[in-house]
Amino acid sequence: MRAYGNGTEVLIDRERETKSHALLASRGLAPPLLARFKNGLLYRFIRGKPCGHQDLVSPPIWRGVARRLAQWHAVLPSSGAAPAKDTSVTEIVASQDEITVIKPRRAGPSMWAVLQKWVLALPVTTPEQRARRLSLQAELQWVLDILDDGKGIGEDGLVFSHCDLLCANVIVLPSENSLSTPEDGIAPVNFIDYEYAVPAPAAFDISNHLAEWGGYDCDYNMMPTKSVRRQFLTEYTKSYCEQRGLDASSQAEIVDRLYEDVDRFRGIPGLYWGVWALIQAQISQIDFDYASYAEIRLGEYYAWKREADGSRKQAGEEMPLRESRWASEE
Repeated sequence: MRAYGNGTEVLIDRERETKSHALLASRGLAPPLLARFKNGLLYRFIRGKPCGHQDLVSPPIWRGVARRLAQWHAVLPSSGAAPAKDTSVTEIVASQDEITVIKPRRAGPSMWAVLQKWVLALPVTTPEQRARRLSLQAELQWVLDILDDGKGIGEDGLVFSHCDLLCANVIVLPSENSLSTPEDGIAPVNFIDYEYAVPAPAAFDISNHLAEWGGYDCDYNMMPTKSVRRQFLTEYTKSYCEQRGLDASSQAEIVDRLYEDVDRFRGIPGLYWGVWALIQAQISQIDFDYASYAEIRLGEYYAWKREADGSRKQAGEEMPLRESRWASEE
């Protein structure tokens, strides 16, 4: 059973979550939804073990994640579940005089629209808060301009994505042969918690998961190197092509394209969850320092931006650990 957190309707469209769960269940990608309540929902139990962040770097598990994620991206309609109404950002901006909202390539629900709504929901009580919201809106417009190009896999560069593949949302299923390491080297996994599932570039969903290898403490020494990322994407592409019935000869090209796209998107999870955490710092009753977490995640975004625009190198400064680990070969 899932119970909704206090004030989370600011962050999550619960109607969309329910429809997404039903869609996933209809494709065998989620357990059946048994009941829905005013403040939560009930679905069938999944046998298995939730991952810890240290598990995500285990090759059998990340190979299983790669294959399962590719299945999501390959078989689900890119638009996801049809919303009860259009959830475009224009509905909620009448009072946002300071903000010029973004216009993604495709109207309707997407991770871009979600992030825009979160920026609009940021507190503006003080001059500092208002200035920060304007700054983050400018960052959102900048990344949209350079990344929302429609060139990724899927329809118009979007696939239906989980968007929250942290360790606890990856369930390792019991092995049929009771071996600790499956014979094919790939652990069977399933995903849970679909409250953030929405159309997004595949590269965002992948880079968002890879960012979670560092865990809740953001241990950047755990980030995947170039060679590990390419292995992950090779496993992902094999599964994607199998599900889509694509010729094996196209796999190398898809891997190369995804590798570049994931590299370009590596800083966006920091912006996404940094804005999310700024809101959580205002509404959450959980004993967690969301304000500090927001600064850490936003720091990831700004570190990536300084690599992308060359300003860090121009200033002669040392590369931050997360970026250094990402750039390493092995």
